[in-house]
Amino acid sequence: MASFICKIGTADGRIVERIIDSASRDLLRQHLEEQGFFVFSVRRQIFSPGLGKRYQGKLTGERFLTFNQELLVLIRSGLPILQVIETLIEQMENGALRDVLREIRDEIKSGSSLSDAFNKHPHFFPHLYVASIRAGEKTGDLPQTIGRFIEYQKRVEAIRARIRSASFYPIILTSLASVVLFFMLIYVVPSFTQIFTDANLQLPLLTRMLIAVAEGLTTFLPLVILAGVLLVLGFQRFLRTNSGRLLVDRLLLKLPFFGVLLRDYAISSFMRTLGTTLASGTPLVPAMSMSRGTLNNRRLEVEMVAAVQRVEEGTSLSQSLMRAEFFPPIALRMVAVGEATGALTEMLGDIANFYEAEVEKRLVRLTTMIEPILMLVMGLMIGLIVVAMYVPIFQMGQAVN
Repeated sequence: MASFICKIGTADGRIVERIIDSASRDLLRQHLEEQGFFVFSVRRQIFSPGLGKRYQGKLTGERFLTFNQELLVLIRSGLPILQVIETLIEQMENGALRDVLREIRDEIKSGSSLSDAFNKHPHFFPHLYVASIRAGEKTGDLPQTIGRFIEYQKRVEAIRARIRSASFYPIILTSLASVVLFFMLIYVVPSFTQIFTDANLQLPLLTRMLIAVAEGLTTFLPLVILAGVLLVLGFQRFLRTNSGRLLVDRLLLKLPFFGVLLRDYAISSFMRTLGTTLASGTPLVPAMSMSRGTLNNRRLEVEMVAAVQRVEEGTSLSQSLMRAEFFPPIALRMVAVGEATGALTEMLGDIANFYEAEVEKRLVRLTTMIEPILMLVMGLMIGLIVVAMYVPIFQMGQAVN
């Protein structure tokens, strides 16, 4: 996600500037307007120092989970909200979150509700969380609402941990193998090249090709690095555009194996978030709008925007999702059953559980498959370099004999 500097007008007439993370400028503007802010400008933050410095300490998922667990325990103890916040401030170490909680305490003292106070700090408290708190305040079951959000957060963190665990070893292996290959091409191959030149040998084709690659890489190394940096920066800039992000996300969904993995992860995240939001008392249309951002794919988000509009026009949720095209038949049937039986929230949780299990199975399969493939590919590349360098040495030995 990128950071954006937002100049917004609040309901009480103040004009403030905040730094907020979001996938895109348009999505952030839409979320702010849905929260009731008047958006004057949204511009991308290039340098971190300066404006909003105290808001840069964004909470990690684990820290946010811990905060909510402490908040829930204190609320269930029967303490008033103001005393709950003061207790959290007292037991918390100095940092950005403590400063924000002090401001929240002052807001509550001036008459704001907990959700309104949280809503003024979207960098720390996401819109989905604030909406859940607000719904809990309206229905009078704030502890249950926070408890449901904690369970939701645990599920989200668990699936993210599995993804990080599955990708850790392949990334480390690929990085180490790339460093070894780079070292051999930059330092080892040129050393052998000088030996072959002094011996005036007729080199095999494979050796000549490898030497040409190494010499080209050594000669044009600054240009290669510059081209790589420009390519990365250009691609990042391309991703910041709506058309670029849409094109890349569409291509990602068409990738063999990975496309289905990304789709299943998006469905599990969306269903989990939608079920949690509905359980907190939020109406269907706002719940779908808030849950849309968890898809993390612009192509799917475009389809979901159309689905939300169909629901607003009176179409059932299952029929609206069916026309979104990316939901599998089994998920649509389960949603339809949930609507028919009046157990939609529970059914959404079951769908999320099902697709989280599918994602985990695919991650295990991917890890099992990719590790030997990486080992084989890297071994073959290093083996080719060794063979290309040592065949001329064997020829030299035979010539001496």
